[in-house]
Amino acid sequence: MNDLIKKQLEDAQAAMEKAIAHCEAELTKIRAGKASAGMLDGIMVDYYGTPTPLAQVGGITTPDARTLIIQPWEKSLLVPIERAIMEANIGINPQNDGIIIRLVVPPLTEERRKDLVKKVKEEAERGRITVRNIRKDANGKIQRLKGESVSDDEIKTGEGEVQKITDAYIVKVDKHAEVKEKDIMTI
Repeated sequence: MNDLIKKQLEDAQAAMEKAIAHCEAELTKIRAGKASAGMLDGIMVDYYGTPTPLAQVGGITTPDARTLIIQPWEKSLLVPIERAIMEANIGINPQNDGIIIRLVVPPLTEERRKDLVKKVKEEAERGRITVRNIRKDANGKIQRLKGESVSDDEIKTGEGEVQKITDAYIVKVDKHAEVKEKDIMTI
């Protein structure tokens, strides 16, 4: 196979790998009724005027399956952390006892579980769309190689390889979504 086509395949695969990692990260943020530090990813705390990730201003522990405890590095950060959690609207009210912030994850109702499964399906579809867009870009780049001493047969073979890679990554997205759905629906 032509080196130019191999380069396009490697680039497409690297981009799809990033898309899968992003999809995984987004699925982690969807809470499944169990406490996990990943639920707090993306929450930014006002740290002396600078938005800072919550994990960088305090320690996050999970003493049991339904509780998260945030121990701020500085006592003065209790209120800003509490405010950031409220503004993030993750469906959990923080309890500030003056030393730590406790988050009790409520058990999920059947209706809420179904809503979360819909969210998982939407996120998985976004992941599949991203992978397909990467395929489209890779195929476009391979088509543009026509003038650079690349035969039509090599282009067809390259496009076939792109499709194989795409199929493999779409299966990965589906597996991640399936695992997350099972996790949510398990009581």
